[in-house]
Amino acid sequence: MDLYPAIDIRGGGAVRLTQGDFDRQSEYGDPVELAMRFVEGGAPWLHVVDLDAARSGLPVNRSTVLAIARAAGVPVETGGGVRSEGDIEELLEGGLSRVILGTAALDDPGLVRRATAAFPGMVALGLDYRRTADGRAEVAVRGWEQGSGRTVGDLLDEVAGAGLSAVIVTSIERDGMLTGPDIEGLRAVLASTEVPVIASGGVGSVADVVALAQVEEADSAGASRGLLGAITGKALVDGRMTVEEGVAACARFG
Repeated sequence: MDLYPAIDIRGGGAVRLTQGDFDRQSEYGDPVELAMRFVEGGAPWLHVVDLDAARSGLPVNRSTVLAIARAAGVPVETGGGVRSEGDIEELLEGGLSRVILGTAALDDPGLVRRATAAFPGMVALGLDYRRTADGRAEVAVRGWEQGSGRTVGDLLDEVAGAGLSAVIVTSIERDGMLTGPDIEGLRAVLASTEVPVIASGGVGSVADVVALAQVEEADSAGASRGLLGAITGKALVDGRMTVEEGVAACARFG
């Protein structure tokens, strides 16, 4: 399992939201400088999200995303406002290693299969969910501000066999709360798809990284496997753990 330090961009700056709430924001300066701090700490990947674009669909911070990709020297994945094959092509040509589809995948179900055919190994699906009153994992769209009425399981069934490089699964209620990841939810995802799974939401300590690195579940073919990666942002910028500690935990237990 790899550690994916996260950089969320809003209004040109690096920020962290709490539970996806745009009114509960903390600011952390220049996104490119933050990216380089993570890289210097040994980050094997970076996870970058354009929050403005996720809400509006307009690539407000795309120049900053591309600047991070050019400067990083490690693979960078990005999501937020990716709405077309043209967006994907621009980002990949600009140096990104993986592009994440979110809202667009629900608006245009065929986009996932067209994109994976055109850009094999470079397209992922982002599924950001909230638990409903009856316990279902409902996927949210447009910067987490709208419910889709569809569950993580629904979407995974729709994209089965599409050739995705990864699925990034985010627990919105846990995001920015530092209270630990949704381990049982992640086990359910691993059991229901053969696509590599990256976990996001709730990581607050090295112990949480260790817990994710030790997750194993049998997939639909009966093979046991673990998570591809763990995304963490606030725990790093708030000093609750370092990139070095997170990477070491992944190497030791993953």
